[in-house]
Amino acid sequence: MRDLIIVGIVAVGALMALKRPWIGVMLWTWISIMNPHRYAWGFAYSAPLAAVAAGSTLLGLLMTKERQNPFQGAPIVWFFLFACWVTLSWLFGMDPVGDYEQWNKVMKIYLMTFVAAMLVINKMHITAFAWVTIGSLALLGAKGGVFTILTGGNHRVWGPPGTFIGDNNEFALALIMTIPLLHFLQLQLKSVWMRHGLSAAMLLCAAAAIGTHSRGGLLAIAAMSAMFWWRSSRKGLIGAMLLFAVLVALPMMPEEWWERMSSIREYQEDGSAMGRINAWGVAWEVAKHNFFGAGMSYQHEVLFILYGVHETIVRAAHSIYFQVLGNHGFVGLFLFLGIWLSTYRVAGWLRRNARQQEEATWAADLGAMVQVSLVGYAVGGAFLSLSYFDLPYNMMILVVAAQAWVRARGWERDQQVPWLEYMGLRKRRKDQPPMAKPGVYPVQNGLT
Repeated sequence: MRDLIIVGIVAVGALMALKRPWIGVMLWTWISIMNPHRYAWGFAYSAPLAAVAAGSTLLGLLMTKERQNPFQGAPIVWFFLFACWVTLSWLFGMDPVGDYEQWNKVMKIYLMTFVAAMLVINKMHITAFAWVTIGSLALLGAKGGVFTILTGGNHRVWGPPGTFIGDNNEFALALIMTIPLLHFLQLQLKSVWMRHGLSAAMLLCAAAAIGTHSRGGLLAIAAMSAMFWWRSSRKGLIGAMLLFAVLVALPMMPEEWWERMSSIREYQEDGSAMGRINAWGVAWEVAKHNFFGAGMSYQHEVLFILYGVHETIVRAAHSIYFQVLGNHGFVGLFLFLGIWLSTYRVAGWLRRNARQQEEATWAADLGAMVQVSLVGYAVGGAFLSLSYFDLPYNMMILVVAAQAWVRARGWERDQQVPWLEYMGLRKRRKDQPPMAKPGVYPVQNGLT
């Protein structure tokens, strides 16, 4: 029955995507992030549902006129350059044939990210994209949170099997990034009960993240919580929720959890921690000696034998920074950091400027909460490998699309009296594009 429901949803969504391809973006996002078919037990488990969603979306994209240039902001440019460099790194890497599967998987995500940038062009699209992206992870987090509470934290929480977030560490970081984004959705709701429901979802996601037993996740949630409280417009409510989590959730965790967390202070005596540090050193040496890096993975035995200091055991980087550094070299890391620094700046632009327009306050809330999520990603990512997962790139699309929308709305409002600015009788705000000659209005996001 579960298989039929999932396949039925995909079939209907794929048909709708042929006429309205933005729906295909939502379908792809749901499948790619939540992986609902991985919770089925029959033919849907291995069915090419993501390929169906992507194929119908691309066909719809070719037939629709409701699309835009994907390069709407600096983050997209950085992202495009990084995607090109990843391909070069793969081609000039140590094992292009062996790395093809990983490159193919990553490029599918990147291709659909560009497609989303072309099709997410108005407030309705942005809102739907946010709900699908955030809701997909929130459902997984709620399930994991309930499991943590019922088991008293004695068993680890894992993500969907066979995905980027299947490991407990990566799943923890994804959930931590989801919490502030849930608060953004909460701020847009008028129903008190729905707001309470999202508050519960936030607490359950936090419980699930703690239940993963991830030490990197603990550091990420601490940094995110501080930024979350600082950026929130409801500091009393958020402070109460954080205090509740500390006073209620943490004391119920078993002794095994506390012993694992306390090992952060004694990392020199922890074999796993020293193995990660050794892997970071190998990544650094690989980047020093290989301009393009090692390819889609630098986890090759010969490299650890050659550059390993503490051991020669091949280990994952467990760091977005060293993962990208070892895989794609210093240029790749530079481009990767450029994506997130520029995304953070665009989110900050929204937080500062969108509140000047009453109808755009939702975009200001989005910018503030994306900044909080990015802080969690930056801190937690230092100890967790999540360089290619969809969520951060979807956050990039959200803020870039929102910025374009806000600028278009600002233009629409001010073009009612264009002669004032054109004749120099009124000063143009710094955040607005230059005013064209009266009667000549540029097209932005398909809106005049």
